[in-house]
Amino acid sequence: MPRKSARRQSAYFTELPTMKIHLAPMEGVVNARMRKLLTSLGGIDRCVTEFVRVTSQLLPEKSFYRLCPELHNGGMTDTGVPVYVQLLGSEPQVMADNAARACELGAPGIDINFGCPAKCVNRHRGGSVLLDEADLIYDIVSAIRAACPGEIPVTAKIRLGYRDRLNFLNVVSAVDAARASELTVHARTRDDGYTPPAFWDQIAPARAQFAIPIIANGEVWSPEDYWRCREDSHCEDVMIGRGLLTRPDLALHIKHLQRQQAYTAKPWAEIFPLLLSLFEDSLISCAPRHVGGPSKQWLGYLRTYYPEAQQLFERVKRLKQPEDLQAAFNQHLPLAA
Repeated sequence: MPRKSARRQSAYFTELPTMKIHLAPMEGVVNARMRKLLTSLGGIDRCVTEFVRVTSQLLPEKSFYRLCPELHNGGMTDTGVPVYVQLLGSEPQVMADNAARACELGAPGIDINFGCPAKCVNRHRGGSVLLDEADLIYDIVSAIRAACPGEIPVTAKIRLGYRDRLNFLNVVSAVDAARASELTVHARTRDDGYTPPAFWDQIAPARAQFAIPIIANGEVWSPEDYWRCREDSHCEDVMIGRGLLTRPDLALHIKHLQRQQAYTAKPWAEIFPLLLSLFEDSLISCAPRHVGGPSKQWLGYLRTYYPEAQQLFERVKRLKQPEDLQAAFNQHLPLAA
C-alpha cells in the first residue's frame, strides 16, 4: 500500500477505539465447534448461529440447542463471546414466538436472516427473497422486537437487494422503523451471490440517512480490506466470514492495528493445532463416513493463505477412512511443529 494510504490507515484505526468485529453465520460451516475454535484466538466480539428455520409452529427447545449449544453456557462461547440466535422465516407472529423462546433459553440476542441467497430457501419465502417486501420485513422485525425483553438486542442481516438495489433504502427504513438494534448489510444483491467485488460504497447512503447502527459485510480478507471497507461504507464495525476461515487470526490482527500495536500473523504451526482439534472432535461426534468432512472443508479455506494447508489438503482430500485420515494428520504433526 502506498505510504500516503498507510498514514491514513494508521489515523483511521486511532479514531475507532470501540470498533467491533463479528463472525458471520455461514450455513454448514460456522457451527458451534468452529465458533469455539475461532473465538479462542481473540479479536471476535460477537457470533451468530446458523439460521433456525421457522415455518408455521413454535419449535421445541432441542431445535435451538442443536444449533446453539452455547445456550447451555449462558449464550457464550468458552471465551465469553456472545452468540446471537438467528431465525429465518416469513410469518411475523410465528417468528416472534420462536424469538421469545430463544430468549427464554438464554439467547443474548436475536438476529433475523433476510440475506440468505440459497434458492431452496428463497423458494420457501425465506432469506433474501423478502428484500422485495419491505412492509413484511417491518412486520417481522416489529413482531420480534415486541416479543423479546427490552434488554435483548434484535438485529437483522440483509443484502443490498434481491435482483437489484432499488429497494435497499426502503428495507433499511423498515428495519430502522421497526426498532431493530443493529443492521448488518452484505454489500451484494442476491443475484450477485458471492462473486467479487462487494459494493461497500452502496452502504454509505443508508449509514448517512438512518440512525440505526450498520455493520458492513462482504469480501474482507485482510486488514487492508477492512480499512477500505470502512472508508467506503462509513461503517465502524464489520462482519467477516470466509476471511476468518482463511486467516483465523484476522480479527486479532485488525484489533492490534487499531491499537497501533505491532502484530505478526500466526504461522501454520499455531493454526494447525486448531485444525487437529476439529478433526479429533469429528472422530467422536461424526459418523465414520463423515469424519473427514469438517477438516477438509476448513482446509479448503486455509489453503488459500497457508501453503502448508494446501500440502495437507492434497494428502487428505481423497481419503475416506477415519484411520487413514488420522495417519495423515499424525504424519503432518511434526511438520507443523
